[in-house]
Amino acid sequence: MSKQAAAQGKSKGYMRATGILPYQALAAAVRAGEVSAVREMEAVQIQPSSLDLRLGAVAYRIRASFLPGPDTAVLEKLARYGMHEIDLTEGAVLEKGCAYMVPLQEHLRLPSRIDALANPKSSIGRLDVFTRVIADGGVAFDRVPKGYGGSLFAEIAPRTFSIKVREGSRLCQLRMRRGRPSVRGSALEQLNRDAKLVDTPPKHAIIQDDLIGVTLDLDGEAGGVVGYRARKHTDVIDLDRVGAYEAAEFWEPIRPHKGGGIVLDPDDFHILATRERVRVPPDHAAEMVAYDTMVGEFRVHYAGFFDPGFGWGEGPGSKAVLEVRSHDVPFVLEHGQTIGWLRYERLAGTPDRIYGADLGSSYQGQGLKLGKHFRPWA
Repeated sequence: MSKQAAAQGKSKGYMRATGILPYQALAAAVRAGEVSAVREMEAVQIQPSSLDLRLGAVAYRIRASFLPGPDTAVLEKLARYGMHEIDLTEGAVLEKGCAYMVPLQEHLRLPSRIDALANPKSSIGRLDVFTRVIADGGVAFDRVPKGYGGSLFAEIAPRTFSIKVREGSRLCQLRMRRGRPSVRGSALEQLNRDAKLVDTPPKHAIIQDDLIGVTLDLDGEAGGVVGYRARKHTDVIDLDRVGAYEAAEFWEPIRPHKGGGIVLDPDDFHILATRERVRVPPDHAAEMVAYDTMVGEFRVHYAGFFDPGFGWGEGPGSKAVLEVRSHDVPFVLEHGQTIGWLRYERLAGTPDRIYGADLGSSYQGQGLKLGKHFRPWA
């Protein structure tokens, strides 16, 4: 039996009192009406530890981002900050540099012990599309409180590329959880020794409380490419077209610099990668901290969810591909510096399906890689 199969079978059917809900528990939540939708939910929306959320039929161009605040509905704020409506039923372009609010098709009726957190899907983050989920009465982005019942909305702000979306497009994903199941301290150190969360010797792992650090690769792989910088004036990207675009029309490769570093310009968007290969055991999930002043004035990894099974199985794992943008001032990144932090959390049970080739996952075993909308670099 493979390590992957053994890990999957070890606790099959068992559910812990705390943890992120796995595939089968999410499917049960849909059947129980804890997650419902304007249109019937599709099986493909249920992922190993998250639910894909779908855009509704209309988008609202807004003049400013906002949070509704306690006891206030998102639609009330839209009446104040909305500019005009855009019909998404046949598809529409969301322009870069603009912000939009879109009611999502899914609605929640969370139990009193369940809260939820959201993130953009990986392919959306790799396009520099800033996407956040908002709930009625919300006081924080991408967070839904315990026991919430009501609608969900997506704020969408394309930063680099204009994008075409339509009703049913999936830009966001939602995790549901009981309690605070993060792995910390000596337990995280032990998990790293047992599961090789990062492919560096355990004694060299960078661990602080419930976070494990990853560092930047600027040595390059085949062809000497260490990253990609987005071009500024490009065509529209249709989010439903996979493998449809020539990478060179949207990106320029970054090659190693003599001094071993690169300068992030605040106007530029970069795709970079970690030195480490990362693994997520089948009974855990991970999330990358998006912005932390401990490592510099930049944001890393808009799409921060790593599914159970990411990088798992045979081999050393998969690199974490990073979406990086500097804040306000130019910032120098150098090879080997700490670029981000991963937080591992236990699942309530081992999912019936895990991330990998059998699930059609786009980024298993990846090195430095652009999003799935682009053909491999020629």
